[in-house]
Amino acid sequence: MSDLFFTSPGAVSAAAAVDALLAYRNDDGGLGQALEPDLRAPTSHPLAVDFGLETAQRITEADAGTDHNVRRRLRGLADDCATWLSTVLTDEAGLPIVLPDAAAYARAAHWGDCRFDAGLNPTAGIVVRLRRFGVDAPWLAAAERFCVDRIEAMPADEMGGHTLANILAFLVSAPDRSWAMRQRDRLTADWDAVKSFHLYPGDGYGLTPLDLAPAPDDRLRARFPQKAVGDHLTVLAADQQSDGGWGITWEAPGEEATQEWRAVRTVEAMRVLRLNGHPDYVDRPSSAVV
Repeated sequence: MSDLFFTSPGAVSAAAAVDALLAYRNDDGGLGQALEPDLRAPTSHPLAVDFGLETAQRITEADAGTDHNVRRRLRGLADDCATWLSTVLTDEAGLPIVLPDAAAYARAAHWGDCRFDAGLNPTAGIVVRLRRFGVDAPWLAAAERFCVDRIEAMPADEMGGHTLANILAFLVSAPDRSWAMRQRDRLTADWDAVKSFHLYPGDGYGLTPLDLAPAPDDRLRARFPQKAVGDHLTVLAADQQSDGGWGITWEAPGEEATQEWRAVRTVEAMRVLRLNGHPDYVDRPSSAVV
């Protein structure tokens, strides 16, 4: 896992990062093999596809000069994932985050019995990422309609942080900008109503403004109090541990998963601190981490 996320054009090429990502692809075209550390299932799951497509996106963002062959291989991965996802799509054209067969494998406690209805998490995020890679699978239009309908029906006080993150990603790419802005404003009017979200630093697990708007020029950043962002940046820098990495605030399914997550969280912490001008990170190359 750490080899997959610690990716620098000066040390490990974008092509090598793609090689590492493709190692998690299954024969059915989906992604699994514990790519998302909290689910140790070797079988394919939408959760792993979402995680993998985000990684693929980071590979291209980290190196603006990514060559044609790398982009072609990532597009092929996205096409294969879209084909597999069509086999697990629900009748309403949404995706469950994990499938029931995951219950046979080690997993974090929050996955419970692995029986989930289709939801905006992960459908909205997956749809957006597939579209960014130019995928035009027949089912995507119906999935987009599923997302629009679910967003319009979403009560602002019944939404978790991860669902909101998926919604916001979808709204950024929505062609009807007036509709998208109305929904964004409605769903972000009261941050305190969002479950598993810490507007200001707090105890326990939760997303933060830095997860939803990591860079100062993110359009959503203006919707957060400046003090809230500053407090989270202060806490993030202070949370670096003596071994140089960052810890996690939930119980992963075993030591291996914990260390994999620590690698992911460390890279992300370094990235956010650099984006926000932290003096210990501003001199590092912008593509130092994916």
